[in-house]
Amino acid sequence: MAALAKGGRTNFLGFLLRLAARLPFLFIAGQLYGAEAVGRFASALILVELVALVSSIGEKRGLAQRLVDGEEDQAQLIADSMLVALVFSIIGAAILYAFPAPLFPSGEYTDLDRLIVLAIPGFALTEIVLAAQAYKFDIATTVRARAVVEPWSISILAGVFFFIPQISESGLAMAYLASIYAGLAAALRPFFRTYGLPGSWVPNPLRIARMIMRALPLAVADAIEWGTRRLDIFILGLFAGPIAVGIYYMAQQVASLPQKLKTSFEPILGPVITAKLKEKDYAAIARQVCQVGFWIVAAQAGIALALGIPGEALMGLFGNGGEFVPGTGALAFLLAAEVVAATAVVAEAALIYVARVRNLWVSIGTIVLQGLLTVGAMLLIDQLDFGSAARADYFRAAAAAAALMLALAAASVIKAVMLSRILQHPINNWRWPLVWATAAAVAVGQVVIMLPEWAELAFGIPAILGVYGWIIWTRGFGPEDRVLFRRRKSDDDNQALAAEKTDT
Repeated sequence: MAALAKGGRTNFLGFLLRLAARLPFLFIAGQLYGAEAVGRFASALILVELVALVSSIGEKRGLAQRLVDGEEDQAQLIADSMLVALVFSIIGAAILYAFPAPLFPSGEYTDLDRLIVLAIPGFALTEIVLAAQAYKFDIATTVRARAVVEPWSISILAGVFFFIPQISESGLAMAYLASIYAGLAAALRPFFRTYGLPGSWVPNPLRIARMIMRALPLAVADAIEWGTRRLDIFILGLFAGPIAVGIYYMAQQVASLPQKLKTSFEPILGPVITAKLKEKDYAAIARQVCQVGFWIVAAQAGIALALGIPGEALMGLFGNGGEFVPGTGALAFLLAAEVVAATAVVAEAALIYVARVRNLWVSIGTIVLQGLLTVGAMLLIDQLDFGSAARADYFRAAAAAAALMLALAAASVIKAVMLSRILQHPINNWRWPLVWATAAAVAVGQVVIMLPEWAELAFGIPAILGVYGWIIWTRGFGPEDRVLFRRRKSDDDNQALAAEKTDT
């Protein structure tokens, strides 16, 4: 629990840094490039990141178990993963460069836009390097690469490239490409310091083939989990124009900020769970999953309320003349989706080790359900009269977000029940103080939305977070929860850790 808390504290700092960097990018993209350009960029990003994720063969979460079980030198095991990721990502990038139509469904792109596929190898290698560092409980490298270098690079370069005539039309794609390799460079330095070079490593085809076959279910599950956050944009792009896609993407980027809190615990939760699995301490795993699950739900609910209640004022920041304000409905559903998905994420952190194939089938069912709900909603909107094509597109955006929320809620229930039965211990992140804190935040929010827009953001967001956080802290958090906010272990914590080491 102390290791989880330390990792969570470090990555929560990363979340705040990412928030500080992401908002300028959204402002620059919306104000300088506009909704249509953002929509084209978002469509290309879907396939680029999907191919990169598949190329990393699930090592973001599977590497920890390989390092625990493997008898070979750790640097050599990681070198196997990096070689496979590099080969797969280069093949994927070459195919997408040769056939760019899936990247740009609207058919509008430049030669520079096509170069965004070069980000695929850098993205895949960064995933593996950061997973290797997380195995050593080094979360600071992840924070530095993902929350400082990457977001600030794309924010600054997107602004700079807009004013360079030769590349201004492709400024978003070029800024993204540069940011990926800047993040990889920031991750490699501590990685080589930790593991060094693989020495006498020689690729062994049989060993690598076994690794790929073992990682395949996890790689597919990763791709599907990621796909549930991109399928909505893909389907929306088939039924609506690039402007609607750009508006939805902007809402999704705002809503993804609390999503980073879930990923804050993933790097540290994996090694902790694998260690307890080796001891067959299933009660400890259930306790850790419930504890972390509550931390995530509590934090995400507060952030969702703070961003969602003044949603119109927030979306109004990102474009001229309120261009992105119609995405407020989509923003509300997306923020709710992040809250309900928290249980599935923490349950899956254990399921990938104890029920890898069953977890994969649930993930497949989730994305199928999401696809059916989204397409059904699009077809229903086609039958209704909204007065204009643009207004219908805004409803399509909100409907796509609602479909995602329902699918993720179903996945959370199923995965929690599945893990509970496997561990023979209950998995429940729910606590009644969440209701009391939410009610108080909503009441404060009704006053906040009567203020001018600048005051909603400047004073309203802190007020909503303040009242929500106070109730969660005083009514929802117990002694074990408050370890998340301690910088040093108390005497009791030290005694408990010493006793555990003695038992081991």
